[in-house]
Amino acid sequence: MKYLLRLGRSFARLHVRLCHQSVYSRHTNACRVGVDLGDKKLEISSGRFARFADGAAVVQDVSAQHSRTYTEALMIEASAENVLQQDFCHAVKVGVKHTQQIIHAIQQLAREQKVTKRTPVKMFSPPTDMVEHVRRLASERIYAVFTDYTHDKISRDEAINKVRLETEEELKEKFPQAEPFEVIESFNTLSKEIFRNLVLNEYRRCDGRELTGLRNISCDVDLFKPLHGSALFQRGQTQVLCSVTFDSLESSIKTDIITTALSGIKDKNFMLHYEFPPYATNETGKMGGLNRRELGHGALAEKALRPVIPKDFPFTIRVTAEVLESNGSSSMASACGGSLALMDAGVPISSAVAGVAIGLISKANPEKPAEIEDYRLLTDILGIEDYLGDMDFKLAGTNKGITALQADVKIPGLPLKVVMEAIQQATVAKREILGIMNKCIAKPRESRKENGPVVENVRVPVSRRARFVGPGGYNLRRLQAQTGVTISQVDEETFSVFAPTPGAMNEAQHFISEICKDDPSYSSSVLLLLCFRDIGVMVKLYPNMTPVLLHNSQLDHKRIKHPSALGLEVGQEIQVKYFGRDPTDGRMRLSRKVLQSTAASVVKRLNDKQSISMGSSDMQTTSTDS
Repeated sequence: MKYLLRLGRSFARLHVRLCHQSVYSRHTNACRVGVDLGDKKLEISSGRFARFADGAAVVQDVSAQHSRTYTEALMIEASAENVLQQDFCHAVKVGVKHTQQIIHAIQQLAREQKVTKRTPVKMFSPPTDMVEHVRRLASERIYAVFTDYTHDKISRDEAINKVRLETEEELKEKFPQAEPFEVIESFNTLSKEIFRNLVLNEYRRCDGRELTGLRNISCDVDLFKPLHGSALFQRGQTQVLCSVTFDSLESSIKTDIITTALSGIKDKNFMLHYEFPPYATNETGKMGGLNRRELGHGALAEKALRPVIPKDFPFTIRVTAEVLESNGSSSMASACGGSLALMDAGVPISSAVAGVAIGLISKANPEKPAEIEDYRLLTDILGIEDYLGDMDFKLAGTNKGITALQADVKIPGLPLKVVMEAIQQATVAKREILGIMNKCIAKPRESRKENGPVVENVRVPVSRRARFVGPGGYNLRRLQAQTGVTISQVDEETFSVFAPTPGAMNEAQHFISEICKDDPSYSSSVLLLLCFRDIGVMVKLYPNMTPVLLHNSQLDHKRIKHPSALGLEVGQEIQVKYFGRDPTDGRMRLSRKVLQSTAASVVKRLNDKQSISMGSSDMQTTSTDS
């Protein structure tokens, strides 16, 4: 079977590679440039695609995203197995270094094809006279709102909107021919300018914190007793409730053969679901399916927590992160809350995980707009700092290293120096957050909660497997229906039993012991004859026993075609000898004819066929003596 699985994976990889080659041949032109990347060689065409020389993968739209700046980052996405900070920074530098070869190859291809990069034209800029009029009307009031540290998110937005409405009314009187979007954009331009200058020139943030300061953080665990694990993490006005649910390994997410071939992951027993309801931002709306934002934030928080989850944990883990209130960095709050909930549930994670978002306010060089003349990095950014800023740099990890990173950049390029400073500033903040979290719960609980699930392995000998499973799986289905447990086979003699509660496990153990208990130890007994069949009679050895077949060959020394030839009747009690169970299929071995004769050869012939259950030496001795 394992050879067939290997063959199937090989076919899947071959199919993916052929698809890559087909796509590449359809969307590329004749002119191509090769880039040597060490072990692999990248081929870039003058079309829309590039590929590795061996056809292993195809890259879409290679049209020089890095052509403006050679050593500046446009986007960073990373997941790591708790990598040290210095190693992570080195990996970023190596990646930037190797991208230079690809960028130069793209530029060479563009020169050969005589293609120039299109520069997107800004669709709309507010008229200068309108912006200056707004500055005279509202600059002092906007400045007063942004420097009033008593405001929270809602009151600040209400104060700005009040100034906006008053200013727009005066603008419409001054410029009656102006379009509505020109009026709105004029006010937005001034608000953004005042907000950014406040950080750049005065080193002041709208909530009164220092540039490297964190918001007030509070943590709590074990909020809801019925849950397997729960935690509430609040940072400023961002509040996330995380809960942990355990289920059997059978509930893990199974991947298709193509995903398995590409990623090497067959099943996924840890998942994090991120939920962002409308009331988190003081709104009403439809509670529907997940959108791309929720999927992305959940994937980032899951990447942050996955490296600390034990590989051999006996349950499937589902963490649900529900954002109750949001004012920036809810994905990193989900990573913090998820770590607390996992420890509350008793999951032996290797270390606690925390995350933080770093923002950027920059000033461009007037002569070279693509270059940064001055900048400020902000720790633990608010929603407004993300909206009016230039970067959202999310980093998560443990005290030891980094597990996940995602950087959304809104400017033409992020210098490598800024990236290194952001990593360092995020690492300092991450350790401070972990210190606060450790005061709430420092390590995973020694044992899981009393109402948590239980999993045990039950060893069923091959001789008793038929009794355990039952005809057509009847016993297993009855066991699962009556107790609520889930049973899966581990190997030939081992079954895994998952129970949602310890009480259900006790019921399942009692049920299993009843159907698999040892038969009474006796050499002969009286049976109740139930019905006739052509090949024998159905009999019961004891009242609650499942009827078994006593074959015609074991009824009498004479050969008979039907049990009625011996004058037996339904309901009649007959005496038989019990030889134990067959070790191969677990069926009872019964005989009536051995009690009608003293011929020892009959007993010897039965013993030679291994009719004695589980190889009991006592039973063998008794049978031989008889």
